[in-house]
Amino acid sequence: MLNDAKAILARFTKQIPPSVLGPERVNFIIDHIDELSNEERIELIKLMNFILETMVEREASDIELGGHGTGNFIWFRIHGKKERVQDLPQFTTDEATTLIVSLLNVNQRRHLLVSRNLDFSYSFRYLKENADIRFRADSYFELDSLTLNMRAISSKLRPLESLGFHPQAVKVMSHSHIKFGLTLITGITGSGKSTTLDAIIDYHNQFDPAHIVIIASPVEYVHKSKVSIIKHREVGRDVLSFQEGVVQSLRQDPDIIVIGEMRDPDTIMAALEVTDTGHKVFSTLHTSSAVESIDRIIAEVNPAEQERVRMRLADVLVSVVSQKLVPGLDGKLVLAKEVLVVTPSVKAAIKNNNTSEIYMMINQSGHLGMITMEQDLLRLYQQRKISKESVIAYANNKTRIRQLLKAV
Repeated sequence: MLNDAKAILARFTKQIPPSVLGPERVNFIIDHIDELSNEERIELIKLMNFILETMVEREASDIELGGHGTGNFIWFRIHGKKERVQDLPQFTTDEATTLIVSLLNVNQRRHLLVSRNLDFSYSFRYLKENADIRFRADSYFELDSLTLNMRAISSKLRPLESLGFHPQAVKVMSHSHIKFGLTLITGITGSGKSTTLDAIIDYHNQFDPAHIVIIASPVEYVHKSKVSIIKHREVGRDVLSFQEGVVQSLRQDPDIIVIGEMRDPDTIMAALEVTDTGHKVFSTLHTSSAVESIDRIIAEVNPAEQERVRMRLADVLVSVVSQKLVPGLDGKLVLAKEVLVVTPSVKAAIKNNNTSEIYMMINQSGHLGMITMEQDLLRLYQQRKISKESVIAYANNKTRIRQLLKAV
């Protein structure tokens, strides 16, 4: 199978004229990919699926394929570390581009050429586990060549109780306890935000007779409706944008709205407005602390709107979870998190533009379900799950973590 697919790639790319250079080579491949027969396309799909099966079996979270930077190798990220995979086939730039393009439909190819970037999802049947496995993919240009990152989406949900939240924090996030309000799950790329968000959705799906609308780019884990009815809408596929998905959801009788990412002012404003109408909303941000998350939302909007947004955010925000995946002593990644539960004091700090006071409120409110990133890192260190070096490296407040370590 590998040799057949490699031969197809070599034969197809050999027809690219030497006079076709730079980004025109990608255009040529996209224009001529449909000249491959169905049998040849199937062989390329089988090759890609074999590579992705290998990725899953080696517990890799990400794969890199194509582009100048890979040096013709496939790269995996295994337990946080990127490395070349020496025992998988190598691909020339043109071969990798052909393999990537073979995964896309006509509309996706057009979008990629215009936007120079494409987010999409990919799935296939994994026979060894008799299950569908899914991947979040991002294809983009690098030095006029096409490259691809794919992230494995776990086929198994983690129970919310396994993530170590205080019962009070879970209660605040629960639709049955508070019917409306905004909860943010934040962290850098690869910090496990989607895993936490899916755990929250599944938690509601076990007991809450609610309508959950998920707007994502792309849709990662596909939930099966149990007690809740769950709808999935993929941006670029089912709806044009996050903002439109949020606005449209109001006419779809939702109880809980999940916004994959608040990535622009329009989506932020739509999220605040839909929460204001009495819905439970969950979303993500690329920020590393609870206070930074609040400041980021306010800073993202037009300065003339910031005071109004500050007041509205204070009224609708119910909790913020900021998380990181830290290298564990066992070689695997460990979840560390900061949790803010919005109390009347926190609301007042947001409204008065005194967000710098919120850190100490979190620090002193463990009984309310709150914990700072530094306190949680110290907890993991005391449980001998992570090293002292990792505690310091992953802390947001270096001064505070050194004080905590001295006190131990």
